[in-house]
Amino acid sequence: MARPKTPARRKPPRRIHKKHQPPRLTDPANPTRSLREQVYDYLRAEMASGGLKPGVFIDLNELASRLGVSRTPLREALLNLESQGFVTILPRRGFRLNELTLDDIRHFYEIIGALEAAALRDVGYSLTDEDFAQMRALDVEMNVAVAARDFDRYYVANLAFHDTYLRRSTNARLVAQVHLLKQRLYDWPRRAAMVQAWEQHSVTEHEDLLALLALGDIDAAADHLQHVHWSFTVQEPFIHAYYFAECPPQS
Repeated sequence: MARPKTPARRKPPRRIHKKHQPPRLTDPANPTRSLREQVYDYLRAEMASGGLKPGVFIDLNELASRLGVSRTPLREALLNLESQGFVTILPRRGFRLNELTLDDIRHFYEIIGALEAAALRDVGYSLTDEDFAQMRALDVEMNVAVAARDFDRYYVANLAFHDTYLRRSTNARLVAQVHLLKQRLYDWPRRAAMVQAWEQHSVTEHEDLLALLALGDIDAAADHLQHVHWSFTVQEPFIHAYYFAECPPQS
């Protein structure tokens, strides 16, 4: 009698090891964005979150490999950041991410104050009751954020308060420059903590600004904006407390 054949042993399925995937740069919501723009957005997000630290040098080869892109869109994005003041190009050394110095902050305050005051003088008389209501509501939102020590919430409401009049300006270059300098001040990197006395003081200054606008005194409102709200001298004690971890002033 023939011996039954032993069934052939099946080989175990072959395991496929997936390679580590670099960060996805394709934007499904906007596939028309260039690779340079996507790399730029990635770098800005890393800078805001603290993934890229001020003062460090960027290794183009390592970063290009990590992102799965060539050096060309990476260099183009970094050149864009260099033109905006976030990065310095050092010969034979590469790209260094700029630190924010006290002089930088002073100069940014001077520029923002002058530009916002100019915009307000131009558009102040066109502000509507709805604009004033929105600005007052945003002040309330900022007070709530201060009480909750929620800087992100405060920051968004603060930008929206100023944008209420900035968006009425037809000078797109002026508005873009103001937004860029605010990013340099508050998003490099975004700080998790806040100086509550400063934020509360800022809301009070907003209320003083609204009172002047309600009286129709646009020049006085613009002067307040430039020489109080965006005055480096007025805000300097808070600036030292926020940026350089010195003892904050009392409210």
